[in-house]
Amino acid sequence: MTTATASASKTSLKLKPLGDRVIVERLGAKEKSQGGLYLPDTAQEKPQEGKVMAVGPGKTLKSGKLVAPTVKAGDRILFGKYSGSELKVDDKEYVFLNEDDILAIIT
Repeated sequence: MTTATASASKTSLKLKPLGDRVIVERLGAKEKSQGGLYLPDTAQEKPQEGKVMAVGPGKTLKSGKLVAPTVKAGDRILFGKYSGSELKVDDKEYVFLNEDDILAIIT
């Protein structure tokens, strides 16, 4: 299985997505409700916000033209609740999705 290595300053993921695919690390789930109650792990929803870890070269159109991706590594994004496929590398969970599944870049 492919591995990822982490250092104190930067995470290096040794996976390179193909086409218009993106690898995203989910950002933490909310541990508190709006009313201030702490939520157990089983009641927490998976966050739809993440950090882009790796980006493919872009989408190839039928004409053969390559369209560069809109996002880049390090961007914070919002993505659909049921989008992508989850994968686990060295005890870290990532979401593998198409660029079309990204709803917004958080600025």
